[in-house]
Amino acid sequence: MNNMPAITGWNWLKEGTGLFRKQPAALTTLLFANILFSLFISAVPFFGKLMVVLIPSLSMAFMKACLMIENGERVTPAVLLTGFKKPVLGPLCKVGLIYLAASLVLSLLTKVAIDPAFWEQMAKASQSAQPVDPANAPQVQASDMLAMLGIFILDVAVLVALAFAAPLTYWQHMGPGKAAFYSFFAVLKSARVFIVLLMSWFALFTGVCFIIALLLGGSSLARVAIMWLFFLFVLLLQCAMYAGYRQIFGKPVEAPGGRVNLSK
Repeated sequence: MNNMPAITGWNWLKEGTGLFRKQPAALTTLLFANILFSLFISAVPFFGKLMVVLIPSLSMAFMKACLMIENGERVTPAVLLTGFKKPVLGPLCKVGLIYLAASLVLSLLTKVAIDPAFWEQMAKASQSAQPVDPANAPQVQASDMLAMLGIFILDVAVLVALAFAAPLTYWQHMGPGKAAFYSFFAVLKSARVFIVLLMSWFALFTGVCFIIALLLGGSSLARVAIMWLFFLFVLLLQCAMYAGYRQIFGKPVEAPGGRVNLSK
């Protein structure tokens, strides 16, 4: 993993956008299929709480789709099952357990760092059907807002740090712990690249949302457009992460027929 200039993050975003533009309909369908599957699993008692364990398996569908697009292949619905086939499902679920452990730690940190009264005030404000009177607006402590911001940044950092664990398990045949280790230090060593990537992504998203707000105001159409825009930018970020994986670890090479050998 060679040192890369910070501008590499911007280049990854451009490369990801290029991949998306080649097959936008297929990737969009893949995203919404993943969302529907996630909603279905989340609605199942008990299993919904373990949805985090399936994140690596779901993310591999996007990684595999990006590889197929780069190779000039057509992305088909079968890509959805990429991370749910034997023998890769078990190792990817073990990576998911690392995600679950990180999620539990962050949840505990949130409870410790933020006053419970903050959540009560936010809940009352969101449930109120009447416009909020400035005189009776919820009193939010600056310390709670700073804690929320810090935990959000930490949450994003953890997700990015583990983003390569699934493809390393799937393509490089690494054990879950080793894959998480290599993913973490790959991101840490190239931290400035990922900061530029995330800042560029956020700046573009915010800029386009601002333009939509200027054109459509606060209408329902504007809210729908921004929601669709968010999904689009999630796809772009997924494609950009594939570009990052390819540059750091090399282009994935699969066995004939797309089979993955985990015997190593």
